[in-house]
Amino acid sequence: MTAAPAGDIGTRTFTALGTFASLLVTDRCSLDLAYGLLAGELLAVDLACSRFRPDSELWQVNHARGHPVGISRLLTQALATALTAARVTDGDVDPTCGRSLARLGYDVDFARAQQDTTELAAPPEPAAGWQTVELDTERCTVRVPARVMLDLGATAKALAADRAAARISAAVGCGVLVNLGGDIRVAGEAPAGGWRVGILDDLVCAASGSQAGPDAPGGPDRAVIVRDGGLATSSTRARAWQRGGARLHHIIEPGTGLPVDSCWRTVSVAAATCVDANTASTAAILRGERAVRWLDELRLPARLVRRDGTTVLTGGWPGDSAAPATPAGTAPTPAGTALIPSGGTGPTTPGAPLPPHRKARHERSV
Repeated sequence: MTAAPAGDIGTRTFTALGTFASLLVTDRCSLDLAYGLLAGELLAVDLACSRFRPDSELWQVNHARGHPVGISRLLTQALATALTAARVTDGDVDPTCGRSLARLGYDVDFARAQQDTTELAAPPEPAAGWQTVELDTERCTVRVPARVMLDLGATAKALAADRAAARISAAVGCGVLVNLGGDIRVAGEAPAGGWRVGILDDLVCAASGSQAGPDAPGGPDRAVIVRDGGLATSSTRARAWQRGGARLHHIIEPGTGLPVDSCWRTVSVAAATCVDANTASTAAILRGERAVRWLDELRLPARLVRRDGTTVLTGGWPGDSAAPATPAGTAPTPAGTALIPSGGTGPTTPGAPLPPHRKARHERSV
């Protein structure tokens, strides 16, 4: 089969899961069907995994007062994924940070949480620990102790990207890219030359739910070529809010219940799946300087951006200094480009290919 030229790519961008969702397919005629499948998947994930919807399964689990709850196969998979992420990161990516986030003012949908800038009323609360979650994957039941609140923000969106891309590609028989606020998964045959994924500096609007994606104004600051697998970016600058004199963000250090004070403002990672990429990028921010060696040992391509904008690259991620990128605002974003949030500044090589994805050690268990 001949790879589709860039001109045949169909795109659609909309809001979902408190962020933007971008869909790209290599067959324009399949776009409507692909969009319907993606929208259905995202609705199902929201109804299963939202911490804020009283009609969601996760809300029922969080308010069961320590009693076991029967759950769907989808929430079972989402919880198993979150617990695996916690296990393989030695508890850095912990789904029991829900009450920690709530104490910091992130107790409602993010758009509403940003509007309240008053002083916090309660002290921080450390995470209860992922080992307190009792999940039976065969019977599809879960029990968490009373007052333990689960939050699946670190993995559910990435899982949705993985599930949706695989389902769409199987149904429509063409190449697909799903981008959920910077959590990207591609499936099927990529377009000619691969998917060109542009990385924008400080794309705060992506986390606040405004429109962003292939049609966002201006061109990317740098770009990489993705042909398979997943790509994810975690940042302390995107999903951030102010309470009193404190600036807060959503990446929580489980042992303190506070936003991590990391040396990295942004980390982007490529891996075999979006879940693997997102798990690694989140853990890297939490691990600070130790993340560089950890990512190298996993042989994962990654780009870590310090607070001053300098970068560290691992696993064969393309270099940042070969040639200047197209200046933002001077040219439209090409078809087939997906914009993801990032930090970092400086000239880069647009379209530099990522190396073939290495398998993370934990891939089979995710």
